[in-house]
Parts: sequence; C-alpha cells; structure tokens
Amino acid sequence: MKAVYFIGAGGIGMSAIARYFIQKGLVVAGYDKTPSKLTEQLEREGMLIHYTDDIEQIPQACRKAKETLVVYTPAIPADHTELNYFRSNGFDIQKRAQVLGTLTEAHKGLCVAGTHGKTTTSTMCAHIMHQASPDCNAFLGGISKNYGTNYIIAPKSDYVVIEADEFDRSFHWLRPWMTVITSTDPDHLDIYGTKEAYLESFRHYTTLIRPGGALIIHTGLEMQPDVAEGVRVYTYGIDGGDFHAENIRIGQGTITFDFISPIESIRNIELGQPVPINIDNGIAAMAMAQLNGCNAEELRYGMKTYKGVDRRFDFALRDDRHVVISDYAHHPKEIYQSAKSMREVYRDRHITAIFQPHLYTRTRDFYADFADALSQLDEVILCDIYPAREEPIPGVTSKLIYDRLAPGVEKSMIHKDDVLTLAKERDFDVLIILGAGDLDNYVPQIVDIIKQKTAE
Repeated sequence: MKAVYFIGAGGIGMSAIARYFIQKGLVVAGYDKTPSKLTEQLEREGMLIHYTDDIEQIPQACRKAKETLVVYTPAIPADHTELNYFRSNGFDIQKRAQVLGTLTEAHKGLCVAGTHGKTTTSTMCAHIMHQASPDCNAFLGGISKNYGTNYIIAPKSDYVVIEADEFDRSFHWLRPWMTVITSTDPDHLDIYGTKEAYLESFRHYTTLIRPGGALIIHTGLEMQPDVAEGVRVYTYGIDGGDFHAENIRIGQGTITFDFISPIESIRNIELGQPVPINIDNGIAAMAMAQLNGCNAEELRYGMKTYKGVDRRFDFALRDDRHVVISDYAHHPKEIYQSAKSMREVYRDRHITAIFQPHLYTRTRDFYADFADALSQLDEVILCDIYPAREEPIPGVTSKLIYDRLAPGVEKSMIHKDDVLTLAKERDFDVLIILGAGDLDNYVPQIVDIIKQKTAE
C-alpha cells in the first residue's frame, strides 16, 4: 500500500486516521463536501483534498487498485460517483471502523463506547496515559485542547485509545483489549429501528473484548453484557460501583473528589475542566488508565491538567459579565446533563440556550425528551433542524420541541442566519450554543460581538 484515499475526509474520526497515514509517509488524499478548519489543517499537513464529487480530481497516485486503500464514512450516499468508481475498479474499500479494527488487533485497544460521553472520556483517558509511563496512541472523536489535534502518536507504546462509535454498528469491527461503556440510551433509531436492537448491538460489542482484558461498565445500564471467559468486568459511577467518587466538593470554580478504586483509592482528585458531568467521565477514564499501569500521581496530574475537547462544554468566553459555552450535546440525555451542569455552576444567573436539533429522525423520535431537558433553562431559542445526511420528514420541525417546552420558559424560533443579528440586539448573561450541526461556526463571531458591545 502506497496511497490512502478518504471519501469524507473532513469528518472528525476520518481525519485522525488520515493523520496516522500522513505520519507513515504515504500519499494521502480525499474528497469532502465542504471546506472546514479541519480540512484546511489537513491540507497544511500534506493531504490533497478536493470538494466536488469528480473522478477526474482523484490524484494519479490513488488510481492504482493494488497500491491504494480507500476509506469511507457511512454518511456517504450510495450513489457517490467517486465511491462507485473505486468499487467498480477492484479497489480495497474499507469503512473507517474497519481500519480502526485492524489497529485494535495490532495493539492493545482501549475503547470507549456509549450513547454519550465517548469523546470526553476517551480524550481524558488518552491524556492521562500519554503523559504517564504507559503512554498511548489515540484516535479521538474531537480536538483535544491539550494537544490541538484528534490524533496522538506514541511509536513505542502498545496502547491505542479509540472512540468506539455505535452508529451503523461501526464498533463491531473493533477488538478491544479493554472498553468503557458510558451509557446505552437509545439513539440512531434510523439505523437500529428499536431500542431492543440498539441494546443488542452493545451486547454483541461486549463479546468482542479480548480474553485477559476488561469491561468497565456504568452502573444501572439496561443492557446485559456478554463477555468471553477471562474478561474481567468492573462497574463505575458517581454514586456507586467498583470505581466511584466520594467526598465531592464543588465551589469557587473548582471540583475535587476522592477516587475510590479496588486497585488503589486516591484522595483529592481535581478536575482540570471543572464541569460536574466530568466527575463521571473522569472516574471511567481513571479506571481504564489505572488498570493499564498508571500510578496515583500520574492519575492526579493527568486529571488536573486535562483542558477539555473543542465543543464539549467548551468555554468560548468567561468574564465578570458574560459566559458563552459551546456544547456538542445533541441527544436528550446529553442536553439534560449539560443543562443540569449549567444550573449547578451558574445557580443564580439567567441561562439562555440556542439549540440546533440534529437530524429529522432524532427530532421525530425524541422531541418530547428534548423539550423536557431544555426546560431546565430560563430561555430556549430554537433553530431549524440540521439535516446532515437526511432528507426532510413532513411535519418534523423544531416547532415540535417548541410546543412542548414547559410553561414559564422564555422561548422563540429563529433561522440560523439570524443568530448574529440576535447577538447584536440582546445582552445575554450565560449563553450556551447546543447541537452537533454547524451552529458552532458562529460562536467566534458571537463572542466578538459581545466583546465589542462590552467595550462600547
């Protein structure tokens, strides 16, 4: 193999693998629908990317079937011209998850699965491991603020931290050495159809853990694991489990707690990103790191120096007068935890959310749950649904959520393009931008507008 071609090159998971092959010195090229900060960075690192579905733009170095691996994301439509060109000409074509699966067979894969919390927990674990004696490679689902990338390389380490994605059953390609399962709240019902099928997918995933390894599963999950002989099973949670927290202290912008572990308990763990939900994520990350050789001081230092992930409870502005946060939360349980954390941190302030629902099917399936979660806040501003890979569904709009918001919640609906005008007209106290779509692109401009108004 001399070249790798990516179809959907700008996806956060795809870009991490692209960086891996760039580091290996191969020709790396690909297609993406639209330019982004991530694709621009990949181009600076040496990747050849174009933005129209056009066979003629595939580089000559990627046209030899025996020398080129083609990697694609399941979000690519079946009628994609370039993908069908490679299919009809005998190329080796693999999903992103298949490539990650090969890496988990060649290394000790430390994987993090679950409906939510995957990106934060895996990035946290990777940071702990990377700055500690075991070290690790990592393929992450978000940009680590510690490293400015979603890919960590450690040639001498046998460990690789991977975010295990359940979409399209992608995580069934993996062979984890150890895995965390954070949550199994039904999602992607456009793929799975039923809650039972979703839970069955996670059960099957647990059968793939390699003997000698371990499953670290959150307490209270509805799914029943099914591990091979020789796989250890541990539970974790804030309030209970083999790994849990005690003596939690939240105040004055800090969160500290005692980490209780069957291996070695550690007092006074301080969160580098002091958000209440990160207690739960931190317990899972520390459990996996501790099971793979990190000592008490390495765990304590890793947690204290963890800076977070872009778009995961990401503070874009924080001063005496204003707070602006960007959060990727796009499932009702994620929204609930995000809103709950906001309420704990900013008890006496007016909290406004601008929410862009992600996918028509998810909105159709969970609009009532979205409304319940958002109703914890003082004000909710709803944008149009971000379609991603989907076509519109008749009758499914953001108004389904709007109509179910609790009495007393200030509410309105706007078009995405009007967000900046709104920022100029309003004086927000605490503002959180929610969703997995493209609304986050406006956050830097919103912050600039607020700063300029404050200065004036």
